[in-house]
Amino acid sequence: MAEALIKPLVSLLMTAYNREKYIGEAIESVLASAFQDWELIIVDDCSTDNTVGIAKEFVLKDKRIFVYTNTQNLGDYPNRNKAASYATGEYLKYLDADDTIYKYTLSYMTEAMKCFPEAGMGISVNLIDGDKPYPSLSLPADTIRGQYSGKGILGCGPSASVIKKNVFESLGGFSGEQFVGDHEFWLKLGALYPVVKLQPSLIWWRRHPEQQIEQEKKNITVQNIRYQNSLKGLEELKHFFNPQEFIEARKNMARMYARTIIRDGIYNKDLKIPYKLWKMSGMSFLQLLSGLKIKRK
Repeated sequence: MAEALIKPLVSLLMTAYNREKYIGEAIESVLASAFQDWELIIVDDCSTDNTVGIAKEFVLKDKRIFVYTNTQNLGDYPNRNKAASYATGEYLKYLDADDTIYKYTLSYMTEAMKCFPEAGMGISVNLIDGDKPYPSLSLPADTIRGQYSGKGILGCGPSASVIKKNVFESLGGFSGEQFVGDHEFWLKLGALYPVVKLQPSLIWWRRHPEQQIEQEKKNITVQNIRYQNSLKGLEELKHFFNPQEFIEARKNMARMYARTIIRDGIYNKDLKIPYKLWKMSGMSFLQLLSGLKIKRK
């Protein structure tokens, strides 16, 4: 009875929808981890394939694995919040059902968080930082200013993060907004708590036609939604910048998005989509042309 009251240090949260091809490998990667003080919470969002059946086979093998099935489809971020509601660990570690962790991932993440107890989250960044070795701490002002200068550390999805459960709960979890729910939360957390910059490539992201990022490529409005969300976030975090810095941050956001629009036009050899994105963005023609400007180091 006493053993059942012992809480794990890490709650791994795996949300799933029609991932029968991949979920077994994802679970196996958790079982193979060098760090073993965890629970694995799997929440299925009304899959129509054998995702739940495969997951339940692992429940019979390891009592630290729990499978829950939603009675109705919640969608991506609401289901992530649902998974977090079942967690009992000190840290939340998302792992998508089509990705895997390495043997050392959890050990590295937990040790890094212990080194910086004031941090609210750790995130495996996708850029190489030449200033200091990983892990290192980014204070709120540095995190927010960096995000709008092209040196942001908040560009990765939930699988790249490890979050303190009490911080996640105090901020209300993800908003539920499709396409931008994680970025909204990162900005909110990063503005209030230090963030641990973890080394790149702690997660193996599988590329396949059914993954969300591939589906989003077919929807031209997604990029504009994210651009508008970034502008909204910048306005809400205006207090981190002096007036000139704020102006430069807005220019930088427009320039980066203009580059994306131009790159899409060149890659697809079709100007119709970039034209639509430009019109939706609200940028002037001069702002669009700023995307052609070569960034000096």
